[in-house]
Amino acid sequence: MAPPTELPARPERGSAPGFRAMGRLVAVGLLGIALALLGERLLALRNRLKASREVESVDLPNCHLIKGIEAGSEDIDILPNGLAFFSAGLKFPGLHSFAPDKPGGILMMDLKEEKPRARELRISRGFDLASFNPHGISTFIDNDDTVYLFVVNHPEFKNTVEIFKFEEAENSLLHLKTVKHELLPSVNDITAVGPAHFYATNDHYFSDPFLKYLETYLNLHWANVVYYSPNEVKVVAEGFDSANGINISPDNKYIYVADILAHEIHVLEKHPNMNLTQLKVLELDTLVDNLSIDPSSGDIWVGCHPNGQKLFVYDPNNPPSSEVLRIQNILSEKPTVTTVYANNGSVLQGSSVASVYDGKLLIGTVYHRALYCEL
Repeated sequence: MAPPTELPARPERGSAPGFRAMGRLVAVGLLGIALALLGERLLALRNRLKASREVESVDLPNCHLIKGIEAGSEDIDILPNGLAFFSAGLKFPGLHSFAPDKPGGILMMDLKEEKPRARELRISRGFDLASFNPHGISTFIDNDDTVYLFVVNHPEFKNTVEIFKFEEAENSLLHLKTVKHELLPSVNDITAVGPAHFYATNDHYFSDPFLKYLETYLNLHWANVVYYSPNEVKVVAEGFDSANGINISPDNKYIYVADILAHEIHVLEKHPNMNLTQLKVLELDTLVDNLSIDPSSGDIWVGCHPNGQKLFVYDPNNPPSSEVLRIQNILSEKPTVTTVYANNGSVLQGSSVASVYDGKLLIGTVYHRALYCEL
């Protein structure tokens, strides 16, 4: 039997030194591009958060903290008769809380009282109080004087809008309806325009926490405003960095939207079919949260975060600051912007809303106290 013939050895693919060097150069180049992109995105996010900004104090002489509000009053809405509603106890993954195990609630304060105090409203049986996690709120008064309270809710960090009827004689809320919809994946705030009709902001396009983070980090500008009615649900404005507070002008002609990470307030014209078209954008130097309207003047009062990084990365030794802006004549070429209140966190941490009524100012926060001032 003849011995097997030895075949010549094949050269290994990619074994040439030049090929290996080229592959390594490409890998290093791609890694460098990725790191540069990540660094640029991180720097841009810090700028959007105003991470280096410090605030100079602007004090008001007649203010005191509201007893009974210890873990946030993220949004406030005041009825024409002086009854003020507070959403309290908001919780989010990664967000600081001073009462992590306590469910949220709705509080009320009568601003016509000589010494107003906050009381928690009872909610009708059958509503899941244990998972109540209220965020933005809005009231609507029907033609028959029925008062409806709309509440953005995050039960188990999901997204719903709860519609209640306010029963003043009993100081209670009767739950009427829970609204869920695929176009409401990340609801932040709401402004009611009917007994079951509202505009709502989505601060993100996604509902998944990780995808939300990527959306924010990459600055995709996919946040939007949705109009909801029992017969029609539609996106009516989009392209926001992170749509936050929303409200309506006293004459019902304009919708105002705060884009918190873009430091902007958008003015949108409302049409009979409830669609919106952008009229103008007011650029500011702070993170704008909720918007409240003075019904007598049309002025916009804004709860702001001078430094968003301090809000999201809580340090008790360097707490988030607070800022309140008053915007007059927003439809004019040069609106007047006044800083009414500012604090470095020594009194009030993380202001999110400011509402006025008859010379009184209420300032709420995301997860801290609330302030009552007489102007």
